[in-house]
Amino acid sequence: MAPRLPFRALRRCVRGAWIGLCVGLAWSGVAIGCTAPAHQTTQMPESLSNLWPGPGGSLAWYDGPTTRYAHGVLGDTIEATQLHAYSESAQTLCGQQSFVLPDELVFEDTAPRLVDLNSDGLPEIVVVQSHQRLGAQLAIYEIPSNGEALRQIAATPFIGRPNRWLAPIGAADLDGDGSVEIAYIDRPHLARILRVWRLVDGVMVEVATLEGLTNHRIGEDFITGGLRNCGDGAEMITADSDWSQVMATRLTGGTLQTRALGRFSADAITSALACAL
Repeated sequence: MAPRLPFRALRRCVRGAWIGLCVGLAWSGVAIGCTAPAHQTTQMPESLSNLWPGPGGSLAWYDGPTTRYAHGVLGDTIEATQLHAYSESAQTLCGQQSFVLPDELVFEDTAPRLVDLNSDGLPEIVVVQSHQRLGAQLAIYEIPSNGEALRQIAATPFIGRPNRWLAPIGAADLDGDGSVEIAYIDRPHLARILRVWRLVDGVMVEVATLEGLTNHRIGEDFITGGLRNCGDGAEMITADSDWSQVMATRLTGGTLQTRALGRFSADAITSALACAL
């Protein structure tokens, strides 16, 4: 479960995935003109992504808090308007590249996700962004190697109505074919549809859908579940539609197959993600 804390939370290193980075980026060699690591100046420190494990030491995060989209699905009406990325190899001052959304959009999300979607060894950024009239969509941003601004390269369609959201599960090679898929729950409080997409030649292509699953309750500042691999392929861990069961779902041969692992509880989700259920 990945919580989104109030944006006024103290700027301190608390997430295990980036403690080492916080120490390392108390830099001994900050670029001229940089008084602190870029991510330490954000007003939304809870949105810091996991550290990219490959070359470049990349990070991504949100900033520019706004209340211009008063949905409040994550527990408050504060959303982000800016997406930032840091890389040790970026050809920019302080190693930072950014993108600012137009007025009709916000990032309605817990944190950006770094995923290599095109198998080039470098990450793309996967986000949830929402439109004032059209609701949410999953969008992919590229981190240009030449230091230019971040740019959107693909997206799923908007849901089509305001105050309609989607909750990401994760991204991985879900069917073992060598390509990375992205999974999310479409309208986890209403439609409760698992959707799996793949980036193909710069276009998001839907691979499979399955009704009757969810991973978020209105007002919670985290998304329940995620991905696991217990040695025999990736599985998506969610709840069923009425939150009574923990569910494990696989993508096999272009179809989604799901099974119950046990009665739902927060501890059961933790156990499932740890392959103990």
